[in-house]
Amino acid sequence: MRLNILIAVCLLMMPGLVLAGELKVVKGEREGMSDERLSRVSAMNDRYTVDGKIAGTLTAVVRNGKIVHHSKSGVKGTDDDRPIEMDDLFRIYSMSKPITAAAAMQLYEKGKFQLTDPVSKFVPELANLKVRKNGKLVPVQRQMTMQHLLSHTAGLSYGFDPNDPVDQAYVKANLWASKDLDEFAVKLSKLPLMFEPGEKWHYSVAVDVTGLVVQRLSGQPFDVYLREHIFEPLDMKDTFFEVPKDKRDRFLPNHYLDPKTGRATTNGLGDIFGGECHAMCDYFDTTLYSGGGGLVSTLRDYVRFAEAMRDGELNGVRILGSKTVSYMRQDHLPASVTGGGSGEQPILVGNNQRGMGFGLGFGVVNDTSAQGVIGSAGLYFWGGAAGTVFWIDPVENIVVVSMMQLLRGWPSYRPDLRVAIYQAIVESYE
Repeated sequence: MRLNILIAVCLLMMPGLVLAGELKVVKGEREGMSDERLSRVSAMNDRYTVDGKIAGTLTAVVRNGKIVHHSKSGVKGTDDDRPIEMDDLFRIYSMSKPITAAAAMQLYEKGKFQLTDPVSKFVPELANLKVRKNGKLVPVQRQMTMQHLLSHTAGLSYGFDPNDPVDQAYVKANLWASKDLDEFAVKLSKLPLMFEPGEKWHYSVAVDVTGLVVQRLSGQPFDVYLREHIFEPLDMKDTFFEVPKDKRDRFLPNHYLDPKTGRATTNGLGDIFGGECHAMCDYFDTTLYSGGGGLVSTLRDYVRFAEAMRDGELNGVRILGSKTVSYMRQDHLPASVTGGGSGEQPILVGNNQRGMGFGLGFGVVNDTSAQGVIGSAGLYFWGGAAGTVFWIDPVENIVVVSMMQLLRGWPSYRPDLRVAIYQAIVESYE
């Protein structure tokens, strides 16, 4: 007992350790994981930072609700050689999506909508959409539903493919210059769908529309709803759309992978759209609250959210029913759905996509052998455009969160992280 107390005190005294005292920090052996093998997570991260592929990264592993590993590697930025710290702030981009999905499902639990409801019931701006078929724009034959939004089968897009006519229209519309979500919906209503809702899977602004639905059904500004119903209950002190002035010194610079050198190069506080925008730009004057990609967070905060989404509850505070979470992490893609169109980011899913599907706000691993990476069937996950990633494994009771700031340049990191963590399990629950 005295040894356990001494270990806990030492962990609490470690500089920059924000996680201690909130989720209990224990040795991996207590939860069926080898500490010696968990050290390979740190070694793997060090390889990426020493090689210059990533400036800095933070990783936390939780099993059975207890932190069994947390580590930091590298520096704050390629132009800032101060060590990266546990309380640094990261653009989490698309890791905003599961948070928005959780907010929507809270309203679902309150009877505010059914998943089969047409989106136009809550966003009438989207009532008379057209779809591009055989080079022509024709009225849609099927209404977009809430389930379509949350599973990325709505027919919407992002504008990533410069060769696709619909994506070209997205770029021209400059959705991110909208001053707020209402204007965003008006602009979106003038754009064609890529396909009939429910026909294909295509990564899109659907979760931004979901944020508008949350705003209208709750009667609260979207940012206020998230703060009062998710961030404050879970004690997520450093998650927001706009970085407060007194926290800006912790906000890390963004990076991209230089194709000539293969090394991370600073992008400063640059955004991913390269134009006028009120979301995902400097994060200091935000008016467009992007539920699909606009949040900033810390490792500590996202660990708390991810742990809450293991069963809907954290430290006695429940944000969702356990059955609701179980429903969200099911594969909601019918067998007929395939990865549609072109240019999906960051991942393709569907019946032609090696063992993966999509739930309500999460990617879902259906078959690890088909995926070709160690893990568990039923694992649900997502990541952000700057390399952040998390997953929840309901079989092994594991939650993993890893943070970095590297745009479009981490293709090998995520499978490497999976291997480093799962090889450390010495007591499997499968």
